[in-house]
Amino acid sequence: MAKAAEKIPAAKKPAAKKAVAKKPAVTQPKSAAEWAHDRLVMYIRNFESQLDAEQEIAMGFASDETGVLRIEGLGFFEPDIITFYGRDDFGGKTQLIQHVSQLSVTLRAVPKQEDAEPPRRIGFHLTPGWIGGDSGDGSAG
Repeated sequence: MAKAAEKIPAAKKPAAKKAVAKKPAVTQPKSAAEWAHDRLVMYIRNFESQLDAEQEIAMGFASDETGVLRIEGLGFFEPDIITFYGRDDFGGKTQLIQHVSQLSVTLRAVPKQEDAEPPRRIGFHLTPGWIGGDSGDGSAG
């Protein structure tokens, strides 16, 4: 008696992919803190571009006799907080946390602290795209 031949299923063709409309990426609007941060970066970069190799940027506190903060960085916390951090006149670590509705900043040119080091340029660290010399000043050709 002959055995019945086994049926082997035919190879399936891949199903045609249905065209799926891609949803456009939804971008969230910037918070007040992010807008303030971005504009401060712009102002700081512009201010630093006008400094010479013997000056650094510091921030004065409006309506306050606290002195200055040698800015080392800034950030934001959504939706409405801006933070500045750096060193005070005595080299002490300092941080200012401020609501965007109270934002009032004075940028100051102050003599750099150490003669051996190039002046600190925070604009280089804040956002990519800075153009400047080795010390980060805007005097590079």
